[in-house]
Amino acid sequence: MSSSPLQPVHVIGGGLAGSEAAWQIAALGVPVVLHEMRPVTKTEVHQTASLAELVCSNSFRSDDSTTNAVGLLHEEMRRLGSLVMRQADANQVPAGGALAVDRDGFAAAVTAAIAAHPLIEIQRGEITGLPPADWDSVIIATGPLTSPALADAIRGLTGADALAFFDAIAPIVHRGSIDMSVAWFQSRYDKTGPGGSGADYVNCPMTREQYDAFVDALIAGEKTSFHEWEKTTPYFDGCLPIEVMAERGRETLRHGPMKPVGLTNPNDPMVKACAIVQLRQDNKLGTLFNMVGFQTKLKHGEQTRIFRMIPGLEKAEFARLGGLHRNTFLDSPRLLDGTLRLKADPRLRFAGQITGCEGYVESAAMGLLAGRFAAAERLGLAPSLPPPTTALGALVNHITGGHIASIDAGPSSFQPMNVNFGLFPPPDVVATKDANGKKLRGPEKSVARKRALTERALIDLARWIEGDHTAAAE
Repeated sequence: MSSSPLQPVHVIGGGLAGSEAAWQIAALGVPVVLHEMRPVTKTEVHQTASLAELVCSNSFRSDDSTTNAVGLLHEEMRRLGSLVMRQADANQVPAGGALAVDRDGFAAAVTAAIAAHPLIEIQRGEITGLPPADWDSVIIATGPLTSPALADAIRGLTGADALAFFDAIAPIVHRGSIDMSVAWFQSRYDKTGPGGSGADYVNCPMTREQYDAFVDALIAGEKTSFHEWEKTTPYFDGCLPIEVMAERGRETLRHGPMKPVGLTNPNDPMVKACAIVQLRQDNKLGTLFNMVGFQTKLKHGEQTRIFRMIPGLEKAEFARLGGLHRNTFLDSPRLLDGTLRLKADPRLRFAGQITGCEGYVESAAMGLLAGRFAAAERLGLAPSLPPPTTALGALVNHITGGHIASIDAGPSSFQPMNVNFGLFPPPDVVATKDANGKKLRGPEKSVARKRALTERALIDLARWIEGDHTAAAE
């Protein structure tokens, strides 16, 4: 570790948020101690000791920075020197319009970069309670699987229970076990993306009879049983188990992850499928594909039986079956200030999913901001928030105060949130006509609004970066 005269900032948790926070702090010349309990203490879902291990999907979702909020967040993070985005770009695999990564290559690259930085020290071992009093600047980025001892200590300090929900993991299939005489490669609407070709997903079609039988099997399949204390924990609607979606209505799946639109089966082009299951490449070698939207709480034996009902997957070999874990997050609008500090103990900051953001990129983004805030304070400067018109600013604003209902008296309704354009202030100016002077309607009008939001965001981000946003504290 460097002999910097500055005292280190301690970051607890080596996931996406913690790794990004540590990188940002070190990039600003402040030493960091990054604490990661694995492999000394294991979790229910992690399989390696790597930092930034992806335990669910390998997708960072849309990389479209002109009409998609998460794609805009990608671009903003790139412009701020994000380690997570740099290594995601370097380890991408084809995924249509999405940015997906080789999960092992990505985690290895992040780990190597962190380990090689002279201002970062990695300490392996669990923090079993509140950080010692002499750690005067701490970022807690322990994610959805915060260890019980630390979670209990946080509850005791805040006087408020953390909220919780279940998050489920989708299965991964060996590519060679997919029957390509039935399935085919195609991205929906032939859309290309980073490293993609427009034929990046494996598609498995279903007839009406096959779809109905599949839905029946999902509903009847034996599920993982809950502990008594888990039975009232709600799901996050953005990551519902496939069988829970099926229980909400017979047509739900074919209007959700199994929608048959934008795809033509070259094996039988005259027949329109009732539903289509998509699988997305999971590693650079192209040997593993994950089942898109198929997070599940079915028991393992049921998964192999039911998922082999899918045409093309009759002989599927699974590299990993789906699973279920309990996520924990703070009632952040009540408990955190605008720079992610805990109001009850401002030496503690929080970052990542524990703050109530949802998604890989959102978690890393909160790590990026928490790291920059902590580094500014250590340097004697005043942290400056990104403009609320940016994806970063809109997201942190939602977490720390934008959710008005959570601040009011009574039970909290604060729930995990992906970045989305609903969090942004409305654009001042939106094009109403196209280049030929024709009035925009319907989808075209919506696209124009999104472009206005993204253009404004990147302009405001550039001004924030160029401005004196770390002005000296009084």
